[in-house]
Amino acid sequence: MRGQLSLDDLASLAEGGHIDTVLACMVDMQGRLMGKRFHVQHFLDSAHSETHCCNYLLATDIEMYTVSGYASTSWERGYGDYTMRPDLSTLRLAGWLEGTAIILCDVLDHHGHDPVAISPRQMLKAQVARAEKLGFDVIAATELEFFIFAQSFDEIRKNGFRDLDPISGYNEDYHILQTTKEEGVMRALRNGLYASGIPVEGTKGEAETGQEELNIRYAQALETAEYHSIAKHAAKEVGWQQGRAVSFLPKWHEDKVGSASHVHLSLWKGDNPAFCDPDAPLGMSKTMRAALGGMLKYLSDYTVFFAPYVNSYKRFREGTFAPTAKVWSVDNRTAAYRLCGDGTKGIRMECRLPGADMNPYVAISAMIAAALAGIEEGLDCGDPFTGDAYEATDRIPSTLRAATEALRGSDMMRAAFGDEVIDHYTRAAEWEQEAFDTVVTDWEIARGFERA
Repeated sequence: MRGQLSLDDLASLAEGGHIDTVLACMVDMQGRLMGKRFHVQHFLDSAHSETHCCNYLLATDIEMYTVSGYASTSWERGYGDYTMRPDLSTLRLAGWLEGTAIILCDVLDHHGHDPVAISPRQMLKAQVARAEKLGFDVIAATELEFFIFAQSFDEIRKNGFRDLDPISGYNEDYHILQTTKEEGVMRALRNGLYASGIPVEGTKGEAETGQEELNIRYAQALETAEYHSIAKHAAKEVGWQQGRAVSFLPKWHEDKVGSASHVHLSLWKGDNPAFCDPDAPLGMSKTMRAALGGMLKYLSDYTVFFAPYVNSYKRFREGTFAPTAKVWSVDNRTAAYRLCGDGTKGIRMECRLPGADMNPYVAISAMIAAALAGIEEGLDCGDPFTGDAYEATDRIPSTLRAATEALRGSDMMRAAFGDEVIDHYTRAAEWEQEAFDTVVTDWEIARGFERA
């Protein structure tokens, strides 16, 4: 694919003066790219084999605070190193940055060079391998929703994150005129990603002021997570280049619709869609019905992988296109799982629960785990919900605290990922709640300063 590079390609581009910098990146718990910038010659000489990072990168919160209570590393254990091994199949141009290439790395134990189980990339690899043992390829796609603000990140931060001003003044869902005004950011983003070998399909205005959506073509699950993480990172950098803040916060204002990141998933056997049975109702095979049954049965268990922060749960409100109930439906945007492409080879489930703040590696891996559990248990998804799913009573967890407890007690997730992984991510969710619980918010002060 255009934009993807071999080491020989990189060497030729370096010799011609076109590339001078290589970003070697791992994906942290929050789904962000962390790593180092190498001079291209050093990368070609040795760093393409391995480099190193502090192991606290998989044991901090979003502020990079060193959280206590992790088994993997701590002050007592001295915060040692991980090995970062570049995956050469991910080497590509960083088309939105001058003279730069980017590569993603696997995270390995510094001594034995075994994969680190709590690494998001390894979590997804493990679930893909489980699916392959059952004869399935996992195909996925994600949609990235985000807000563009008129100010820059620095301007907003210096103003205390107050008086935020979206780049547009009205709902711009599918709106061509309004999105034309945002092309300074969006055209540069589309073209920069395409030049990087990311199969961008297009962008559109979303259902709020200043809200955009980026769509990338479906791919193998690991590639999809890779595309998502790079695209999210690029969106922020392109916005910065244009003096705009691009935010993936799920809910930045109580009166505004939130930002989601819907995930589409299907299972295939080679060129044959395992979810498709042309003779079955809606074209849904028994495999699909069982997989969906698992995704629904265990939805509470892995909600925290879709909604990892306190703010994540502010999205789940009636009448906002964000789901609140554990139901599936046919082409119905009020349901947690929406059947798309019914009766065709492209039949798939769209999960509408994840927010824009999700880590695509852990979110997709959780969906796979639940789908495989449904297949192994011989479950069925039941009849589709009809009508307004906001009226359904079987609700998803409405708080981070509730979702954390569901993950902690999930036998299915522990069987799929191991206690080490589940305990690690449970502790991450606990800390997010603990950190929030210590803060006195502007809302509390305004509400009670005089009247309490």
